[in-house]
Amino acid sequence: MKNFVFISPNFPMTYWKFCRELRNNGMRVLGIGDCPYNELLQELRDSLDEYYKVSSLENNDEVFKAVAFFSFKYGKIDWLESNNEYWLMRDAWLRTEFNITTGPKSADMYKIKYKSAMKEFYAKAGLPTARYHLVEGYDDAAEFANTVGYPVVVKPDNGVGANNTYKLHNDEELRFFIDTKDDNVYIMEEFVNGYVQTYDAIVDSQGNPLFESGNITPYSLMDIVNGNGDSVYYLVKDLPEAIRDAGLRTVEAFGVKSRFIHLEFFVLNEDQEGLGKKGDILGLEVNMRPAGGFTPEMYNYSQETDVYKIWADMVAFDHNTKPIGNHHYCAFYSRRDGRHYKLDDYEIMMKYKPQLVMWGRIPEALSGAMANQMYVANFDTEEEMLAYYADLSATFDEA
Repeated sequence: MKNFVFISPNFPMTYWKFCRELRNNGMRVLGIGDCPYNELLQELRDSLDEYYKVSSLENNDEVFKAVAFFSFKYGKIDWLESNNEYWLMRDAWLRTEFNITTGPKSADMYKIKYKSAMKEFYAKAGLPTARYHLVEGYDDAAEFANTVGYPVVVKPDNGVGANNTYKLHNDEELRFFIDTKDDNVYIMEEFVNGYVQTYDAIVDSQGNPLFESGNITPYSLMDIVNGNGDSVYYLVKDLPEAIRDAGLRTVEAFGVKSRFIHLEFFVLNEDQEGLGKKGDILGLEVNMRPAGGFTPEMYNYSQETDVYKIWADMVAFDHNTKPIGNHHYCAFYSRRDGRHYKLDDYEIMMKYKPQLVMWGRIPEALSGAMANQMYVANFDTEEEMLAYYADLSATFDEA
């Protein structure tokens, strides 16, 4: 029996389904987390062979001892994953320490976690990226910003999501950023006028996709976080062939094997000098884990399938036994508390009852990027989806 250590199996809350499918596939599933056992969902408890509680998942020594305990008790650890961006570096460290060969080790992480290093591998895939500079101080940053032209975007070179990401419009804003920034190494990039489209996939040990999807974010996540805006994105009904091609070339360039992935690309809204023509695709960032929040559930609704099962099949068998059904647009909209929307919760539920597949409150830990009250609905046409977005976004504050 193969041993699978799952780090933080209780967050996000739907991740117990990964554990269930691993166990259904005959694997021994061993959880490590900081949540008391009796507070875990019953479904998660039923999906674990054993659970080791640590006082904090931030404590490397405790987590190391937990893996060592499982290794002593059950033998060699075959897999170790969290499927969570926050823990990817530590996952790789643990694989290195325990010689777990089924995922990236510490030496592999520079190209996965550092945005500046990603650009070299996007280039290997034949994809352009925004020009960049690693910020040292005001003078060098100002020289770069004035070379490429404002606005510029700054963000941690090794960061999660849109945290500490800012658009700077002039030298004065740059000076304020330099004077107030934390000790992270920041990457500065020229601003790209484009929308974000992703290539999401589960790939086997040869880098071949067992499942493919993709989402479009019509508004910048950076602007949502910094502007306290509503959160909007959707899974496409059919993946554009150009995005699929870019995704597969990126998988090959980065040497991705046996993973759930979420690769981000810019699609240019207009011709941009030095970058390309309207509609051209640029590399943005790679994420070697599923898309965040409730997106794994949305994959299932969008393609009438079960990505938890497909992923567990990849782990256990290196192929997929789960059929994929009809495709739909799956639209996410989450609203901020305190706004005066024209449709209240009851009116939304009544108008879109046939299309709604999920709704409810966003956990506090995710609300910065994902707002507070979500509604997820399936549509067969883009026109229906856009009408839904118009209804949910309308407020009495609009002019």
